[in-house]
Amino acid sequence: MRIRTATLGLTAALFAGGVSAATVTFNTNTSGTGFNNTSTLSLSNSSGAAASLVFTPVGATSTGTPSNASFGAFVLSCATCSTQLANTASAFFNPFTFNLMISDTTAGATGRFVGTSAGGQVFSDSSPIVINFTPLLLGGAGNVGAISGNFAGTAYQFGGFQPIVAPNSNGGRSTVEGFLTSQTPNVTTIPVPGSALLTLSGLALFGLIRGKRRTA
Repeated sequence: MRIRTATLGLTAALFAGGVSAATVTFNTNTSGTGFNNTSTLSLSNSSGAAASLVFTPVGATSTGTPSNASFGAFVLSCATCSTQLANTASAFFNPFTFNLMISDTTAGATGRFVGTSAGGQVFSDSSPIVINFTPLLLGGAGNVGAISGNFAGTAYQFGGFQPIVAPNSNGGRSTVEGFLTSQTPNVTTIPVPGSALLTLSGLALFGLIRGKRRTA
């Protein structure tokens, strides 16, 4: 039975692989995060009542995987905007872009979500602004969207679009939320030729027969 046990154990080791939890440290407070291909975190309206859209990034954040995570928050402010019903004062935002940089200090990698928005007319109780981000995933098995380094299997996933709430909703604060996963092999997978598989199967069968003879 020793041969059978050893053979089956070797077979399992050759083909085993799986997912294990990992702790990841990342931040979005890095050069490149900002509006219109700059590192500027504040965007002013183009016309109408004075208004601003400000992004607050997250500093070094450690989290286990898989886990939900915050990538930062946008705050839309317009102190003198009226309600949409009153329609006496509003702010207009031109189309803009926003780059959200992910710096994974655990893996030593950096990637970028690229957001585009058509802007729109904002009232104190109304905001049509939506930022659409691509890609939907950074890192992962294909190291998607990496600008430098390798995310080593950690994937930063995003819903794809970020609605910006009105100034009077939650203080104008819109949290940017994502999801992190990390896959790491716990045993190295080794390709096994067909002839080797036959040999392993033969050894296993031989061990089984010997075991039966001894117990007979």
